[in-house]
Amino acid sequence: MKIYTKTGDAGETGLFGGPRVRKHDRRIAAYGEVDELNAALGVARSVARRVEIDSLLERLQNRLFDLGAELATPDPARHGTNLLAMHDIASLEQSIDRLEEQLAPLKTFILPGGGPLAAQLHLARCICRRAERAIVALAEHEPVSETALAFVNRLSDLLFVLARYANRLDGVDDVPWTKSESGE
Repeated sequence: MKIYTKTGDAGETGLFGGPRVRKHDRRIAAYGEVDELNAALGVARSVARRVEIDSLLERLQNRLFDLGAELATPDPARHGTNLLAMHDIASLEQSIDRLEEQLAPLKTFILPGGGPLAAQLHLARCICRRAERAIVALAEHEPVSETALAFVNRLSDLLFVLARYANRLDGVDDVPWTKSESGE
């Protein structure tokens, strides 16, 4: 099977179990953002030196494929692509709680960055928030499951905590935001 089909050369693509739509369609934008997030997690995995983190990121990548399948399908229930469930959100929350127990409580906002893995996870968090905005925009016009919305919201929280955890493992302190003085 060839990777190219030439069917998208005119700026359209087909949805799973649905019609052809323009490539700038809200649905395409939403799952495109999720795909970019998945690629960012792949980059993070390339610098993750600990099996624990790599394993978690791999699980997240698989769930993001589930989310992408749901978003690429106008009627996910009918086509069996509503693959995310409440236990996936609970799993994210359990990971957040487990990692936060090992971190100092935050007393201020922190700057994104730190070690290579933490910096990549902070970038992935920002991409996750953009994906969330695209999914919310889609949900204003077409049905999107509450599970999908909650999953991506919770995932950005996990990526923030995971970035802090990666810094802790690398012996790098979080850098607090230094607020500018008025008029400087």
